[in-house]
Amino acid sequence: MSALSVSASGAAADAIGAAVPALVEERFASRLFEQDATLWGPEAESEASKRLSWVGLARSSRPLLGEIRAMRDELREQGVDRVVLCGMGGSSLAPEVICATAGAPLVVLDSSHPDVVRAALVELERTVVVVSSKSGSTVETDSQRRCFEQAFTDADIDPAQRIVVVTDPGSPLEEEARGKGYRVVTADPQVGGRYSALTAFGLVPSGLAGADIEELLDDAESVTDLLDADDEANPGLRLGAAMAGTSPLRDKLYLVDHGTQVVGFGDWAEQLVAESTGKEGTGLLPVVLGSPGERSLPQDATLVRLTAQGEESPPPPDAASTVDVAGSLGAQLLLWEVATAVAGRLLGINPFDQPDVESAKAAARELMETSGGDRPAPDAVDGAVEIRGLGGDWLGGAETVGDAVDALLGRLTPSGYVAVMAYLSSEVHPELEELADQLGERSGRPATFGWGPRFLHSTGQYHKGGPQNGVFVQITDEPDHDLAVPGQDFTLGEFISAQAGGDAQVLLDHGRPVLSLHLTDSSGAAQVAAALRETRG
Repeated sequence: MSALSVSASGAAADAIGAAVPALVEERFASRLFEQDATLWGPEAESEASKRLSWVGLARSSRPLLGEIRAMRDELREQGVDRVVLCGMGGSSLAPEVICATAGAPLVVLDSSHPDVVRAALVELERTVVVVSSKSGSTVETDSQRRCFEQAFTDADIDPAQRIVVVTDPGSPLEEEARGKGYRVVTADPQVGGRYSALTAFGLVPSGLAGADIEELLDDAESVTDLLDADDEANPGLRLGAAMAGTSPLRDKLYLVDHGTQVVGFGDWAEQLVAESTGKEGTGLLPVVLGSPGERSLPQDATLVRLTAQGEESPPPPDAASTVDVAGSLGAQLLLWEVATAVAGRLLGINPFDQPDVESAKAAARELMETSGGDRPAPDAVDGAVEIRGLGGDWLGGAETVGDAVDALLGRLTPSGYVAVMAYLSSEVHPELEELADQLGERSGRPATFGWGPRFLHSTGQYHKGGPQNGVFVQITDEPDHDLAVPGQDFTLGEFISAQAGGDAQVLLDHGRPVLSLHLTDSSGAAQVAAALRETRG
């Protein structure tokens, strides 16, 4: 039997006391599990009516278990035990946390950087590739699939024996995949991507990799009656109220591992919360902290501690607004989905659309069709780093990376945040991920980090649709070796350059400053890291 607990102190506790009784009175929880699409108002009703099947996935996904188990056994008998997942956003983040928690090896390919893709094209004799795309038209995933098809063919391996496609029924990808004889598993089309952890998108790659997906569903099912209850003890109502019911709104959520057995949960929750709530000029910005040390919080932040089941921790010294959340992974996946739906109601937005994700895609397509993502001349060059201050004359003549970072941080407002967006290889530059914590300490404001283009399907929605108070650092580089996309007229290097350029353009269209730092060789990463972490007088 699984268990969930949500406890709070300070402003978060006050928010629970203020908001939960009204949610109980209007039967929010039971109506949610009855799939009542009217809960978020008339404007959201059309979208919500097609996006609420996730509430019953703990039961409705059961038929997948036997199919996945049989597929895994067949592949293992053939000596195929390396699982690569090609997917973006909701198609990759849930399997990543499920497999990391289970200790099941899974290669997650959620990048269009040619060096990253090439590094995954190895050990083909023991590799099965899961291609996951809800719409079937995600360019990153399509490009990755094409590269694997070519690699398998070149290795005299039949791609139809090694590629498994997960998509919505009726998508272009389903038709193409069935025509090629690939294994195809269709997911519930009435579930949005970031709520799809317990659909085929989460279960197929996780099950093939060896995670116990039946236990995952059992854990979620064991708390369903708790989460659909119109009761003030409902942990989904409590967490949603703590997240979005503070007054004034504390719209930054600092997520920290505080002893939880769940590995990497913050990255999954970040996408769910940021993409669901960051729109119409409002939203909640999750800030995933890399280290659990005590720290003072800004006045507009709530600390969310992910704790171990059965263990209680005293509130931190600065308990201005703190929430402790504990539970098994399957239970927490459903808990946070419910809480995010509650947060949408309290914020007055539709938590099931992502209107600003497409804008960056459109800008990237336009760049591909015109300049191919060519960069303007740099404002300055410092060693192995080209510096460009985009969005107005705010660099102030800065000639070093450090001075440029200072100039950008000088544009931070008391309610603002810093976002570092690295269109690089996470395997080559893993140390950069630690910079967000250091930059946050230095600036005194929330700082986030995202690998591009992965974050475009996550916090990218918040950057454009949420409060327009962010300042942005974009880091790009020159790939060691570019990689042509079979059957297309572009390379992955051209594509990721256009994605970075398109993302920057949309931020500029929203009036936000972007500091573009382009690495001309690998030594530039150390320069950038030093400049971002350095406290200057």
